[in-house]
Amino acid sequence: MSQHQPHHPPLKILLASPRGFCAGVERAVAIVEQALEQHGQPIYVRHQIVHNAFVVESLQRKGVIFVDNLDDIPAHHQETRPIIFSAHGVAKAITRSAEEKKMFAINATCPLVEKVHREVERFQRDKFHILLIGHKHHPEVVGTMGQLTPNSKLPPITLIETRTDAENFIADGRPLAYVTQTTLSLDDTKEITDVLKRRFPEILTPKKGDICYATTNRQNAVKAIAPQCDMLLVLGAENSSNSMRLLEIAQKLSKRAILINDSNDLPEIDSSVQTLGITASASAPEILVQQTIESLKKSREVTLQDVPITRESVVFKMPKIAPKITSKIMNTTASAT
Repeated sequence: MSQHQPHHPPLKILLASPRGFCAGVERAVAIVEQALEQHGQPIYVRHQIVHNAFVVESLQRKGVIFVDNLDDIPAHHQETRPIIFSAHGVAKAITRSAEEKKMFAINATCPLVEKVHREVERFQRDKFHILLIGHKHHPEVVGTMGQLTPNSKLPPITLIETRTDAENFIADGRPLAYVTQTTLSLDDTKEITDVLKRRFPEILTPKKGDICYATTNRQNAVKAIAPQCDMLLVLGAENSSNSMRLLEIAQKLSKRAILINDSNDLPEIDSSVQTLGITASASAPEILVQQTIESLKKSREVTLQDVPITRESVVFKMPKIAPKITSKIMNTTASAT
C-alpha cells in the first residue's frame, strides 16, 4: 500500500464490455500469423492490416512488411511471397492487378465489409444510383467504391459524408439505394438516413444494417458507462474510424474523454477523477487495456468493475492457406458461424 500516494482517493475503473478486438480483426490478424507460420518471413500486407500501431509494430517485428502499393513489393517476391489484403477491403482494380502480376495474394477482408461489397454490386447490376454513407479516403470506403464499374455519364455511386450532403443531394431520376461504412456512429448515421428517407421515401435500404455488430456493441457499451465517469479513456488510433466514433460518443456523454494509443499516453489522473471509464476500439487488443490498468495501479488504489451490456459470440471461419497459389486471388472471406 505504501506505493500509493495517500493524497489521492481510490480510483474506480469502469470497463466497457464488450471492448477491443472484433471477430473481423481477430480473423485478419490470425490470417497474417498463419501465413507467417506456413511461409516464414517476409510476408507483405497492403495497407495496415488494422488501424492500430501496437498490432502493426508487433507484426513488423515478426517479419511482416506493410506496403501502400503492390509495386512496392520487390519484383523477385511478387510471385513467391504472400501479399495480404487488409480487413478494410480493396478495390477490384487491386485484385485484378495482383492477378495480372501472378501474385500469391490472400484476401483478408472482413466478411461484413465483403457483405457491403456484394450489396453495391447487386445495386449497380439492378441499375440503382447508390449512396454510400461514409468518410472520404477511408480505406473501407475506397475499397467499396472500387467494386463498381465506372460510368462517365451516370456515376454509379455518390459519397454522402454529412447530413448536409444528404440534404443537398440531387437525384437524377434513377432509383436510389444506400449502404454505409461498417464503422460509423449509429446516431450520426441515423441522422443522415432519416434525411434520405424523408426526401426519397422509395430509397432502398440494406436488408440488414451495414454498421457491424461490434461497432454497435462498443458504442452502446460506452453509452452505458460514460455518464458515470469523471474521465473516459478510449484506447485506439486517430486513423481508426471506430476509435474516433467511440471518442465522439464519450465526449458527448462523459465529463472528459481522451483517445490514447497505449499506457504511454496516459494523461494525469488527478484526485478529481474518482471514476474512470476505459474502453478499446475494435482494432485495439485487450493487452493495451491491461497495461493501462497496471500503470494506473502505480499511483492509485484501483477497483475494477466490468460493465457488460451484451455477450458476443460471432466467430468468422479461418481459411486454409495453401502452400503456394499463383495466378488467382485466394479469397478467404467467410460467413459468421
